Amino acid sequence: MRTARFTPAARLEGELRPPADKSISHRAAILGAMADAPVAVRNYLVAADTTSSLNAVRALGATVTGADGELKITGVGPRGAVVPDAPIDVGNAGTLMRLLPGWLAAQEGRAFVLDGDESIRRRPVDRIAAPLNAMGAGIRARDGRLPPFTVTGARLRGITYELPVASAQIKSAVALAALNAEGPTTIVEPAPSRDHTERMLAAACVAVRREGRALTIAPAGALALDAITIPGDPSSAAFAIAAALIVPGSRVTIRGTSLNRTRTGFVRIAQRMGGGIDGQLEADSGETIPHGDPVGDLEVAASDLHGTVVEAEEVPLAIDELPLVALLGTMAEGETVVRGAHELRLKETDRIATVVAGLRGLGADIEATDDGFAVRGTGGLPGGTIASHGDHRLAMLGAVAGLASRDGVDVAGMEAAAVSYPDFEADLGSLVK
Repeated sequence: MRTARFTPAARLEGELRPPADKSISHRAAILGAMADAPVAVRNYLVAADTTSSLNAVRALGATVTGADGELKITGVGPRGAVVPDAPIDVGNAGTLMRLLPGWLAAQEGRAFVLDGDESIRRRPVDRIAAPLNAMGAGIRARDGRLPPFTVTGARLRGITYELPVASAQIKSAVALAALNAEGPTTIVEPAPSRDHTERMLAAACVAVRREGRALTIAPAGALALDAITIPGDPSSAAFAIAAALIVPGSRVTIRGTSLNRTRTGFVRIAQRMGGGIDGQLEADSGETIPHGDPVGDLEVAASDLHGTVVEAEEVPLAIDELPLVALLGTMAEGETVVRGAHELRLKETDRIATVVAGLRGLGADIEATDDGFAVRGTGGLPGGTIASHGDHRLAMLGAVAGLASRDGVDVAGMEAAAVSYPDFEADLGSLVK
């Protein structure tokens, strides 16, 4: 385990281009493997989680060539996955673990075992098992809900399924299964969640229709995919955005990031707190399903922040950035409260518990609730030591806190950042003046 020290910064200044989007990279690997013709993937994220996706599709029979994020994936078709000799290792990638069974569920008469690291073995899969079983597949998990688990493929039937929570991962697993089902499948969301899967399917000429909270997907004999270009990841960019907001005198430009309306929840929350963030965010387009993410730049300047309340309907659109909302809250005037974020307890760690304990250890006035946290702004953080607990986002949170602290922060387990952002320390350091 490596400990890295982050000392107070005088200011942040310059430009940053975030790494490729992790969510879209996972989907590109899976859809490329499902395609009948080769798919060119441009700007694929080179990180531990997304490498797990490439290794998984290779194990299932796809061929992946290329390097440095410029890839060609030659797939095996929608029903051509081969059974590997060993369990499919998803590593630490929860998105891969929950999306891949949507494809495997349609591989009639074949059984696939999925497993991962110690963290993955604590993350439940019962929420994807329920709809896939209802479509005709067989999902058998340890203790009924935990990895390792087995997916037994079958002839699938289309269903109407109401998601128990707003979750892009559950929605995507059902959507991938729907491609090989008999009859259309309708997924009803309680609130909007990341929409990358439906955008990518629409771009591949799949019949996808949205009516309010209902998403209907028709079976597709093939995916018309030639190329996928992956934009910058707004969840990774959020760390530089937060740092620029809370380190006095800072001014930073974020280049080439996705401005997808379902991925800019953190930016909107930060703007509501008084954050100086300028850029053309995507507006809600109603029933229309775009064929890709809009890409653009954001200008961020240090700002005087005030507290806010984040309600449950906002949580799915900022789920990975909520720890940064807590950090902004420590620097803001008044109280910042996040509600309806129970899903944070099911991430790489219990992120409610680890974020609250971590920031409190740095001097924050913060307390956990059953489904979120409450932070009372003190105008600054003294500093100290924070443990990543193997969680990439907690490691990066500690780094940003260090730049804005009075005495600096030591992050124990900084290597965890490589799961999604291998160049994080160098990129952040390039902005420090």
